[in-house]
Amino acid sequence: MADRVTVNVHVPYAGEIAGTDMLIPFDQIADRTADLPAERSTPLAIYCRSDRMSRIATQTLFDLGYHDIIELHGGMAAWEQSGRALVSR
Repeated sequence: MADRVTVNVHVPYAGEIAGTDMLIPFDQIADRTADLPAERSTPLAIYCRSDRMSRIATQTLFDLGYHDIIELHGGMAAWEQSGRALVSR
C-alpha cells in the first residue's frame, strides 16, 4: 500500500503541518487532478485551518473517485491546540 499523501487545502496559506506533501487550494482540487496521485486508491490526509475547506475538498476527492481519505478534524487549529507547532515553507 502506498504511503498516505498529506494535502493542505487551506487558502490563503497560513502555515502547515510538518510532513505535508502538497498544497492545493480546496476550490482548485477538481482543476488540479494532475497534481494528485494518479492511483485513486492512494491514501490521502486532508486538512485546512478549521475543517470547513477540508470538508469541501474531501467531498470533491470522493466525487473524483478517491476513497481512502481521512480528514484532520479541527484542522490546523486543533493541531496547535494539542501543543504541536505549524511550520512555514
